[in-house]
Amino acid sequence: MTNQIAIRLHTVPGQEVITHKESHVYKYEGGGIMVNSLCSVKLVDGNRGRLNPDDVLLNINNPDDIHLPVTRLVSIEDTANRGGGAIYDPQVIEAISNVCKEKGFPLHLDGARVFNALVETGCDRKKYGSWFDTISICLSKGLGTPVGSVLIGTKQHIHSARRIRKVLGGGMRQAGVLAAAGSYALKHNIDRLLDDHKRARIIGEMLRKNRFVEEIFPVETNIVVARLHNSMPVERFVSLLREKNVLCVPFGAGLVRMVTHLDFHEDQLNQLENAIQQIA
Repeated sequence: MTNQIAIRLHTVPGQEVITHKESHVYKYEGGGIMVNSLCSVKLVDGNRGRLNPDDVLLNINNPDDIHLPVTRLVSIEDTANRGGGAIYDPQVIEAISNVCKEKGFPLHLDGARVFNALVETGCDRKKYGSWFDTISICLSKGLGTPVGSVLIGTKQHIHSARRIRKVLGGGMRQAGVLAAAGSYALKHNIDRLLDDHKRARIIGEMLRKNRFVEEIFPVETNIVVARLHNSMPVERFVSLLREKNVLCVPFGAGLVRMVTHLDFHEDQLNQLENAIQQIA
């Protein structure tokens, strides 16, 4: 919901959002940009879910052309889920931010896994945050809270966002216990994300040795994406692993995805290796 609130916050009906064609805000949020904000989307072919400054510049509509929606917002995703947890180079983000500032429209970050990116790059968090107008952070996933996302922005942004949240039905009572879990996660569970990344790379190497695996996307954080040979349908591969108490998900044509997290430990890594070897 935090992504959808931010998009509605920054736009008015009939405007356009520039984002990657595989971005979560477009692909996995139920058409929310259209339903909630009544906006068009300019989809960009970027590198593994990521944009660069030229991708933004070349897709800005002429504001004087009445046939086209007015470009109003750029939304990027770090890490990029469909890119296999791909990380943005901080210098690229800064350059995109500069383009947005020059052209006079805001930059939103879908930062569901932003701390996975930050622990890998070592980028200063305050500097990183200064490049965006709004940031959505997920407190579950790698950080391990039961549920919850947070929207970051200026005081005025959050004032307006609260009203949008209410309109979208997002008010929650007695949320203190969830807030406490989120606070704990931010204090204790960020640096340990590097353990998830290390285990993900090990999983990538395990899968690479399997004769049914054609390709492994570069493993940069906690997501492992494998492309299977045609001789092994994705559904069968997933089913065979499930029979051995290992869960993974189909991720598109010929693709499977695995994700490491707070509750995935060394003994499970060994269990996974045995399961993969048995399938081979």
